[in-house]
Amino acid sequence: MDLLEYFQNQKYANENYVVRKHQIPEQGDINLYGVRGSGKTAMVLDFLEHLEEENTLYVDFDDPNMIFATLSLDSIQSFITLHDIKVLVLDHFQAGSLPAYPRVDRLIVVTRTKLPGGSFNPLALFPLDYEEFLAFDKTVVATNAFNHFLRSGTLPALSQLSKSTSTAMNAFLRSRFDLNEQKLLVLLANHHTKHLTTHQIFTFAKERFKVSKDWLYRTIKHFKEEGVIFFIDDKYQKSGKKMLLFDFALAKHLTTGQPFITQFDTMVALALIKHGIRFKTLSIHGYITHDNELIIPAPFESEESIWAKSQKKFSLYKKHGVKKITIVTVANSYEYQIEKIHFEALPFYEWTVLEEEEEF
Repeated sequence: MDLLEYFQNQKYANENYVVRKHQIPEQGDINLYGVRGSGKTAMVLDFLEHLEEENTLYVDFDDPNMIFATLSLDSIQSFITLHDIKVLVLDHFQAGSLPAYPRVDRLIVVTRTKLPGGSFNPLALFPLDYEEFLAFDKTVVATNAFNHFLRSGTLPALSQLSKSTSTAMNAFLRSRFDLNEQKLLVLLANHHTKHLTTHQIFTFAKERFKVSKDWLYRTIKHFKEEGVIFFIDDKYQKSGKKMLLFDFALAKHLTTGQPFITQFDTMVALALIKHGIRFKTLSIHGYITHDNELIIPAPFESEESIWAKSQKKFSLYKKHGVKKITIVTVANSYEYQIEKIHFEALPFYEWTVLEEEEEF
């Protein structure tokens, strides 16, 4: 059987799909991109289920039948013409896999990183935010949802698991990252939320496993472009940037003693990133946004404790032009004023929804 006929004859199941906040637009050529495990394939298969099957073609460049076979641009173009294909999806595509893009009424290219050039409408897909997680999580009552979020993280495939996600997390790592990448992820998880440079990462890595400088620098660059890791600039100190992995549950899974505050801190930072809010760290004091709001992750601290610390740090807040301070907690709510700065504490589940509403 011809490889393209094989792809057109496949019946791809997309069971239990939960609609995401961002959807593929009805028109235009699209580059759907995002970190591995964010749900890109599930989204595109759901999109195809609503179209006429005979006029669509889904080509998966990760299909094992592609290992010893290749697709040429001419063969794809001929197949499009012969079968009157209107919508072509190229999934798990890498730049350079074809010398040019086929001509078709509608082209959707699914990649880990944004394709260069301006020929596509880019659509970035992040892993789940808390609201999306609640839509996916149908296994526990609402009062336990936050604990389930902590345990499962933001990867769609893991969010629907009601029991331990350890086995599923291991399977995800083995299927999406090669062995050296896994080793690097373990190393990064053990330095999670620390201020690092790529040179420091290389120094740590070569003490643990055999690795070349070129490979590590190239892989860190690819991880940053894909969104596997984030480096956050610091407004307070200039030595290194705060490094975060893309999923707080994965980071915890890869370590043996990560404290809860580290996981909660990452959860807050990733919420800011997913909501498109520009921010920097203010050393250990929290995250300061582009409009000078300071976000302080403080899961369990009381109002009295935070108030006392605020008095001691008030000169620092004034020095850096802080206009408002939001304390993100697990469950506590309170507010107070010191001079012209308003302090407000909100539970994470309430704060993350408000942040999104403000952006829209």
